[in-house]
Amino acid sequence: MNQEVITLTHPSKKIQGTVQLTGSKSESNRALIIQSLSKGQVEIANLSEAADTVTLNRVLQIASEPQPGYNTIDIGPAGTAMRFLTAYLNLVKGNFILTGTERMQQRPIGILVDAMKEIGAEIHYEKKVGYPPLKIEGGLFQGKDRVKVKGNISSQYISALLLIAPALKKGLTLEIEGELTSRPYVSMTLDMLKSVGIQHEWTENAIKIAPQVFEKQTIYVEPDWSAASYWYAIVALADAHASIILPGLRQHSLQGDIAITDIMAHFGVYSSFESDGLHLNKKEINSDKTLFDFKECPDLAQTVVVIAAALKRDVSFTGLETLKIKETDRIAALQTEIAKFGAELIEDGDTYHLKTAQVYQPEDVTFDTYEDHRMAMAFAPLALVFDQIKIAEPQVVEKSYPDFWKHLQAQAFVID
Repeated sequence: MNQEVITLTHPSKKIQGTVQLTGSKSESNRALIIQSLSKGQVEIANLSEAADTVTLNRVLQIASEPQPGYNTIDIGPAGTAMRFLTAYLNLVKGNFILTGTERMQQRPIGILVDAMKEIGAEIHYEKKVGYPPLKIEGGLFQGKDRVKVKGNISSQYISALLLIAPALKKGLTLEIEGELTSRPYVSMTLDMLKSVGIQHEWTENAIKIAPQVFEKQTIYVEPDWSAASYWYAIVALADAHASIILPGLRQHSLQGDIAITDIMAHFGVYSSFESDGLHLNKKEINSDKTLFDFKECPDLAQTVVVIAAALKRDVSFTGLETLKIKETDRIAALQTEIAKFGAELIEDGDTYHLKTAQVYQPEDVTFDTYEDHRMAMAFAPLALVFDQIKIAEPQVVEKSYPDFWKHLQAQAFVID
């Protein structure tokens, strides 16, 4: 879908059916790095079809047979790939220029580069210090086996280091300074490593992984809970009898975004795990909760902010610190777009207050997506509330959920 703008309507407002989600992008990207380090021992089932995962898979195949001189690796807008490859490529016997889109070159990478340099990596900045593109001389000769990293940074920095740790000659100990943000994503990385035989020790603020050999295993990638969150939004905003079945999602998931099950109960969507999948059912809202913390699940924030604004719920949010350095400044983007129908998101230190007293039904509204897949998918469910909406640059969803628009059409959304 390459249109610059699509118009989205849903005449009936009725939602009922089954949606088969692609594999988790977060799990898939970790699985690909593990597979590459395992020297053929690890296989992957149900790999994500997301563009970021397709990109990482392609790049890893290219990097496995580097050409003489510097090999240019362009990961486009794939943020996870940038972080994971910043660590991984140092273990490959080759030289690389790691780059991405203009926006990717504005996203900081210095904390991870500094940690890799302490280990012994030869990494240099091609342009601005602290940002891609990076010049990486592979074949790392390890120096230190212990580094300090701040806990309030992107968890992808920490996961990148943990993923390569068992392949390092001396292993690696990460000493985490301060409170750990997005802990479930770090736990996901460690659990996936454990599933292929890699053990770790987590004592207080230190995670230690010794040099180890990967076991012969197949990693099954669970469907994507981040993608599931948009179906929670759709059920929340549809008519009173809305229900959706999402096959394959686990009650005991590695993914932190399973937190959506608890969050959305406060917005009238209830979850039950049955033999044929996760069942979402709309029920009467019975909650007076006014503060939601996204510290451990920041990718859910946009979805929930938009739902709350549409339902005219004056609630507050914390744990949004990392949103400003994502595909776009997601805080600023949210503030701009919800203002188009009268809602406000007001910053108050580390807390953001949603004000909905002025929310109205716009006659003609176009929501911009800022090259951010989650903006498109968070705002699309508003077609169930407003007569029609427009979404700019709809193809951005290919980054994590390429079948999103097709799945919406199967649920009677009309796309022009």
